[in-house]
Amino acid sequence: MHGLLRSVWDEPRPPHAPRRLWRDWLLVGLLAVAVVLEGALRTDLQWRPFSAIFAAVMLPTLLWRRTRPLLALAVPVVTSSVIQLLTGADPAEMSASAYLLILLYALSRWGSGREALLGLGLISAAIVSAVVAGHIVSADIVGAFTVVFAAFALGGTFRYRARARMRELDQVKLLEREQLARDLHDTVAHHVSAMAIRAQAGIATAASSPDAAVDALRVIEAEASRTLTEMRAMVRLLRRDQPPEQAELAPNPHLDDLRQLAGQTRVGPSVNVEIDGDLDGVPASVGAAIYRIAQESVTNARRHAKHATRIEVRVAADDTCVRLRVSDDGDSTAARTAVSPGYGLLGMIERADLLGGTCEAGPNPGRGWTVTAELPRTGAAT
Repeated sequence: MHGLLRSVWDEPRPPHAPRRLWRDWLLVGLLAVAVVLEGALRTDLQWRPFSAIFAAVMLPTLLWRRTRPLLALAVPVVTSSVIQLLTGADPAEMSASAYLLILLYALSRWGSGREALLGLGLISAAIVSAVVAGHIVSADIVGAFTVVFAAFALGGTFRYRARARMRELDQVKLLEREQLARDLHDTVAHHVSAMAIRAQAGIATAASSPDAAVDALRVIEAEASRTLTEMRAMVRLLRRDQPPEQAELAPNPHLDDLRQLAGQTRVGPSVNVEIDGDLDGVPASVGAAIYRIAQESVTNARRHAKHATRIEVRVAADDTCVRLRVSDDGDSTAARTAVSPGYGLLGMIERADLLGGTCEAGPNPGRGWTVTAELPRTGAAT
């Protein structure tokens, strides 16, 4: 038990807490209207003007519920308790004051462990003081604590789900980085092998044909330059080691392999591939990324595009970039919108971003779904 409390106490705040959004101002505005209406229409309020003013003045604390969760909860709770003890009035008697549960939820969702425990202790003390002051009868104390712990548990549940989601996304990004690093490793190995062969040929012909040896040196220089570029990218992208026995032995895919995606399968839509532009000299890392994104897009279309009959894969290259467009003619339903932007799309976006490019996906204006990617022709910036 002591270890559990210590771990909760040391829990940091969740990262990237949202700042104030337009929805926060809308929430405060709607609650302000509710406070005014309740204060004007309810006749059973013992401290009507005072309660309405208190509820309205404390509403702005909602704007700080994510950035300052403990302070946002402490201000109305402490103020209400002090007023109860000094005057005997109950400033939180209005139903609109239930927005304090939002503050309690936000404390559990966005606060640190120690802030959450302190806030929970504070609200518990406030309930006890309300019982002592006679504003809450003893029979209702169980219900009050049940509501408080329910709001607190709800915030903790969403906090846990968000953390689990972040871990899954990080894992997808990490796997994509490892896959790209393996592709780069295969490319570098190919260049080094070519350099070794050229060097051996140059040594063998140096005595009888000096010009052939010079040509071999030029080829080695060009291969070395390309290899250094790929090596810099690999060092930048690789994030963790992997045992050699787990490495994939499949050849590194390239743009020419895109044509293998074409054809009519027994079930599902047909795939048409068109490649336009000069693809000579496109780095293997860019070619592999274009292939992987196209492959994932075609797989997603076959899996999720209902009533699709055709998938179009278009690759165009110019002097500065390589562009990919994969589209289908399936139904652009809300269900598909919810399914498609999953881990596969996240991996495609991560791969394109690592190489200095972009990748986007979304429904077409009429029917179908389109994935577009644009990568710089030279690959990742060094």
